[in-house]
Amino acid sequence: MGHSKTRFVFLQTPLNKTKKLIGEAGITFTNAFVASPLCCPSRASILTGKYPHNHHVINNTLEGNCSSTAWQKTQEPKTFPALLQAYAGYQTFFAGKYLNQYGNPDAGGVEHVPLGWDYWVGLERNSRYYNYTLSVNGKPKKHGGNYSEDYLTDVLTNMSLDFLQYKSNYRPFFMMVSTPAPHAPWTPAPQYQDRFKDLKAPRDPNFNVHGKDKHWLIRQAKTPMTNSSIELLDEAYRKRWRTLLSVDDLVEKVVKRLEVRGELDNTYIIFTSDNGYHTGQFSLPLDKRQLYESDIRVPLLIRGPNIKPNQTTGKTAMDGMSFLSVLRNAAHTTWRTDFLVEYEGEGSNVSDPACPLLGPGVSVCFPDCVCEDSFNNTYACVRTVAPSANLQYCEFDDNEVFVEVYNITVDPYQLINLAKTIDQEVLEKMNHRLMMLQSCSGQSCRTPGVYDTRYTFDPHLMFSNRSHRRNRLRRA
Repeated sequence: MGHSKTRFVFLQTPLNKTKKLIGEAGITFTNAFVASPLCCPSRASILTGKYPHNHHVINNTLEGNCSSTAWQKTQEPKTFPALLQAYAGYQTFFAGKYLNQYGNPDAGGVEHVPLGWDYWVGLERNSRYYNYTLSVNGKPKKHGGNYSEDYLTDVLTNMSLDFLQYKSNYRPFFMMVSTPAPHAPWTPAPQYQDRFKDLKAPRDPNFNVHGKDKHWLIRQAKTPMTNSSIELLDEAYRKRWRTLLSVDDLVEKVVKRLEVRGELDNTYIIFTSDNGYHTGQFSLPLDKRQLYESDIRVPLLIRGPNIKPNQTTGKTAMDGMSFLSVLRNAAHTTWRTDFLVEYEGEGSNVSDPACPLLGPGVSVCFPDCVCEDSFNNTYACVRTVAPSANLQYCEFDDNEVFVEVYNITVDPYQLINLAKTIDQEVLEKMNHRLMMLQSCSGQSCRTPGVYDTRYTFDPHLMFSNRSHRRNRLRRA
C-alpha cells in the first residue's frame, strides 16, 4: 500500500463557530429531515408546517405553485410568521431567499410583500451572491459585483444586525435569515476562496457505485463516473464549504449582537436547511431531488431558554407538532416514529440538444448526460425512525409502481433495496402507513390513524391542482 494523500480533512468543518455557539450551547438533532428534497416545496413546508400534498407547492416553477398567486392567497396568510405577528404581537423580519419564484412579474413582482412580515428583504428569484435585486419592503434595490457592498451573505448579515439594533424592545421578535449559501453558483467571499484546497467529497460506500436495484433514473447514471465528473463534484464540494464560512461569520455576529444587547439568554436560535445534497452517491454527480439520506437529511441545531447545553437527540422533529418538550428534556420524551417525504419529478417536453440520445422527459442532465430528474421521478416515502426500526419505504408513480425499501440500521448507505425480499406483512404495513400519510391533514398527520381500506395510493393527491397522468395505483 503506497502513501495515501488523504489528510484529516473531515475533522474540519466550515461551521465551527455555528456548532460551538448553537449546537454546543444547546441541542443537536441527528435525525432531522425535510418533507421534500427540493428548495421551494421544502421552504413552503417550513413556513406552513404542512406536507406538500397540503400546501400544493410541488416544484420550483410558478406553475408548480412556487410563490404563485394561489400560494399567496391560500398559504401565506397561514404561515407561522403571519400567525406570530397576528396573534402573539411579534415584530417580524425576513432577509434572504424566500421562494424560488419570488419577484416573478406574473405573481406580483418584488412589490409583493408576503403577509406576516413587518420588515421584508426578499431576494428576487433564485440563489445569487452578486448582481441581484432585493425587495426592501416592496421596493427594488439592485446590487452589483463589489464584495464590500454587494456580497449577499454579508449584506444579509448587516441587515439582520441593523434589525436587532433598532427593533422595538417592548415586543417579542422573530427573525428569519435565509442565505442562499451553499447553493450554486457557490461563489465564496474573496478571503475564503483558497480555503480547503485538499478537500474532497466524502467517499462513502455508496460513492461512485451503480444503483443496480434502484429506480431507472438512478440506474441510468454512468458507473464509474468520469474523472471530469469527479473533479467537478469535488470542486463543487470545496466551493460549498467556502461559501459556508461566511454563513459561520453571520451566525457569530448575530449571536454576539444578541449577547451585547442582553437578549441572548431569552432567544431561541435555530439553524437548519431546506434540503440535503448528493455528491457522487450512486454515481449521480451533484444535485438533490432523490429519496436517499444524502438528499433528505438536514442539520438542525437549537439553543435557547431551558435547553441544556451539549445535548444530542435522535428524535425527529417534523411537520405540525410542537417539539418544545424534546428541547427541554430530550432524554425522556416520546416522539413520532414516522413521517412522509414527497416529490414530483420534472422533465422537459423536448430533447436536450447536448444529449439528443436521451429524448424528452428528463432534466438536469449534466455532466456527461447523466440525468438527475425525470417526469416519473415522482415518489412518496414513509421514513420510520424508532428504537425498534429504522426503515424507509418508497413508491414511485411510474408504469411499474417501482418500490424501494431500506433497513437503515444495517444499511445506512442504502446499498440494498429490500423490496423483493422483505417480509410481505412488513411491506403491507409500510404500504398502508404510506397511504394514510398521503391522505393526512393536520391532526391525522401526527398520529398513526386508522387505515381506510377504500383508499387507494395515488401520489398525485399531493398535486391536486394538476390533472395530467392521474392514474390510480395499487400494489399487487
